[in-house]
Amino acid sequence: MIQFLKLLFRNRLAALGAVTLSFTLLLAVLTPILPLPNPNITATADRFLPPFSDGHLLGTDHLGRDLFSRLMWGTRLSLAVGAAAALIAAFIGSTIGIVAGFMGGRTDNIIMRLVDMLMAFPYILLALAIVAALGPGLVNALFAVAAVNIPFFARNIRGVTVGLANKEFVDAARLSGMSNLQIILFEILPNVLPVIVIAMSTTVGWMILETAGLSFLGLGSQPPQADLGSMLGEARAALITSPHTSIVPGIMIFLIVMSINLLGDGVRDAIDPRLKSGALSRPLPATIVERDTTPPAPSDDLLALQDLRTEFHVGDRTYKAVGGVSLKVNKGECLGIIGESGSGKSVTALSVMGLVASPPGKIVGGAVSFQGNDLVGASYDQLRELRGDRVAYIFQDPLSTLHPLYKVGDQLIEAMQAHRKMPEKEARARAVELLEAVRIPNAARRVDNYPHEMSGGMRQRVSIAMALANEPDVIIADEPTTALDVTVQAQILTLLDELRRERDLAIVFITHDFGVVAQLCDRVAVMYAGRIVEEGPTAPILDDPQHPYTKKLMACVPELGGGKRELHAIPGLPPAVDRLPQGCAFAPRCEFAQEVCKQGEITLDANGDRAVRCLFPDKVSQTEVTS
Repeated sequence: MIQFLKLLFRNRLAALGAVTLSFTLLLAVLTPILPLPNPNITATADRFLPPFSDGHLLGTDHLGRDLFSRLMWGTRLSLAVGAAAALIAAFIGSTIGIVAGFMGGRTDNIIMRLVDMLMAFPYILLALAIVAALGPGLVNALFAVAAVNIPFFARNIRGVTVGLANKEFVDAARLSGMSNLQIILFEILPNVLPVIVIAMSTTVGWMILETAGLSFLGLGSQPPQADLGSMLGEARAALITSPHTSIVPGIMIFLIVMSINLLGDGVRDAIDPRLKSGALSRPLPATIVERDTTPPAPSDDLLALQDLRTEFHVGDRTYKAVGGVSLKVNKGECLGIIGESGSGKSVTALSVMGLVASPPGKIVGGAVSFQGNDLVGASYDQLRELRGDRVAYIFQDPLSTLHPLYKVGDQLIEAMQAHRKMPEKEARARAVELLEAVRIPNAARRVDNYPHEMSGGMRQRVSIAMALANEPDVIIADEPTTALDVTVQAQILTLLDELRRERDLAIVFITHDFGVVAQLCDRVAVMYAGRIVEEGPTAPILDDPQHPYTKKLMACVPELGGGKRELHAIPGLPPAVDRLPQGCAFAPRCEFAQEVCKQGEITLDANGDRAVRCLFPDKVSQTEVTS
């Protein structure tokens, strides 16, 4: 509960809504015991007294009734009716939506056509028709308001459920033997609950307004009973002469509706486990920079990372995702970055162009030098000019990085026109050339395809074409072949190697496969727990690894042939980067570790064109890998 409140109050607007609504609810709850005059007693001699009159804080209405007392009792009633109507509509509508979306087929078709019939009527007219059939009264108004909002919940929740019904976790639940009811309750419902909450928070406000509208027309609360709508209805005749009688209930309706909506947004974020990482705010367009040391002088290399440090600050924890990485790459060169998942490879790549989500990410030290200019701390406009132009990215899953609703040709044209003025006809011809350059057959026809009409290999070729669109100097490829089968993977690697040589590109290739490194990369940097542990030319490192982690990674690669070598696994797990151990981070998993390895800083020591972060590289070099 404490964690929930912390997350909720990190959103300042939600906190404001929570405080306002809590105060309103407190007054509503305490209304029966407060020393208030009877809200229904009339005193015609005291009609239309202004606010702050003796004995009447907010004045009186047209019958001399105390406005403050009627406001408190009316607010209590309006809140109760709005909450009850929202619960009824949410329960019935969400149940209909989940069943229709999950079952699909004829069941979905029949249910949703009935819902569409209800939605075809203007909701206020439908509410008026229901009240007219049932008769005036607050309870009937409640049922009418709930009924007209059921289709809203049904359609929204059905849409979310359809997207979840064919997900892998639902298929896994079916394979485990769970019944449809169990899947709905334990798999679907927890995922749609945030949507239901935010929909309820919105509809509570609507329902208070709708109930107030019915009462304003004389179909809801009946005299002498007061709710906010009936108070407005009774005050309309005196809007000019005594405006306070309308302003008082109007302001209360505004405060209640706004506070409920603001609080609903905050609750939605706080209960969604995907947002508990601290990213409750929209990420900034560039990563926050808070360097605690003077940055090093810019490098003369094309792209150089100099003691780069990137952290994620979540609550009171600090995750050191990149802990002082120094790398460089020049034209025509391919640098491979390899390591287990969670070693910091992707965060390093995203830090280059300030693409790490902030909050919670921050660059806290070091520099990223591109053509002699430090990019860390550069303005968003400067970074935007370079992104996709001089430095381009290729990501792992092209289906998620390509826009599903735009043709691939249009996306290539957009990538070019974002950086330079180009006529549409010329841009389209250039898009076809790019698709031909990445070996896509029938490029002139394929340019009008949508991403889902292409195979995985074709989509990745489109991503490569998009990266080449503005003839960049550097391409950062973040595991671009992981999701592809081995045949297509080999084709993509060959294509990247040919393009690098033809165009003199610098490529930073992120992977966890030493086979890919051997095929494509001139140099390789091995990362572990956010730091480089070994770096140098590819061939010498493959022939003679000097860090135990590098040697273990290589022993995990299957070898085709006679099966003469045992396949090894690295024991243990990588350390959590919010509590890294003293000394060498790999020591708990290392067979060569000694007590000295767990003390003090282990530096990355250079030896010729190689560097290794190990106290006993010679021992590692001379020893065969063991389990």
